[in-house]
Amino acid sequence: MSIIIKSVGPRDIKPSEITTEADYSGRREFIKKSGLLVGGALAGSLAVPAQASSAEGGKDFPGLIKTEYGKGRELTSYEDATSYNNFYEFGTDKEDPARYASSLKPKPWSVVVEGEANKTGTYNLEDILQKAQMEERIYHFRCVEAWSMTVPWVGFSLGEMLKRFEPTAKAKFVEFETLYDPDQMPGQKRKILDWPYRDGLRIDEAMHPLAFMATGIYGHTMPNQNGAPIRLIVPWKYGFKNIKSIVKIRFSEKMPPSTWNTLAPNEYGFYANVNPQVDHPRWSQASERKLGANFWEPRVKTEMFNGYADQVAGLYSDMDLSRYF
Repeated sequence: MSIIIKSVGPRDIKPSEITTEADYSGRREFIKKSGLLVGGALAGSLAVPAQASSAEGGKDFPGLIKTEYGKGRELTSYEDATSYNNFYEFGTDKEDPARYASSLKPKPWSVVVEGEANKTGTYNLEDILQKAQMEERIYHFRCVEAWSMTVPWVGFSLGEMLKRFEPTAKAKFVEFETLYDPDQMPGQKRKILDWPYRDGLRIDEAMHPLAFMATGIYGHTMPNQNGAPIRLIVPWKYGFKNIKSIVKIRFSEKMPPSTWNTLAPNEYGFYANVNPQVDHPRWSQASERKLGANFWEPRVKTEMFNGYADQVAGLYSDMDLSRYF
């Protein structure tokens, strides 16, 4: 357990501070101020994949189980959810992943399993998926930058997958790693972050029923810009914990490094639980902007644990939630 920041009380953000990307994209500003953002833009045009035009049409997952998770919630549009993303492996602007992620080749794909488990090795993604019970779960997604979306994710239980690898009693944490391939992910040619991207969970968090491995959205195969072919969804945590394009899973006895926490530990905690009572040092976390909302629409009040407190609060009963996020 590590102390991250102390709460200084919620602060309201003025409308003028949230109408442009520069105002709410705090991580990009952090990089610019740190002198890490390299000049020059990649060429290309903003384009949502063709499948987006028929998001309500044909489905890519026959026999998909529709669960009760999030049933009745208003969904973010497919177009918004697939054209506004943080995926620095393809660039730092929100539109960059949709512009440039076509260079990613999600097939064939394999995942390496290492560390404190009895069944380690390299697994083809197809073999993992064949043994998975595919479900659709509607989860609310909250970015640390204070914007949010609600998406019907397609995938399977993270905990059920991890059990297949038979973690040992020494496995206290699970670390995940994103693909490192600058040819496929041109943003990695710039020293913006310490590549490859890494993040992790405590083993009890990873085994929680809400933790999810997603391979699709809106009934479609996962678009590259959203983390194809497989990504993590932990809905009670800020979005940067939801690591994309996973190629490695490691069970460890010690807390693993996580990319944003390593870069700026005073701003990005290892736990990164959504907590409206604890502000980011440079902006309030008390409210959020719904992706796709008009600028005149009011911001939405952020809920503790992103609205999943009833399910997950018990995981942190020994933590002072006024000091941790």
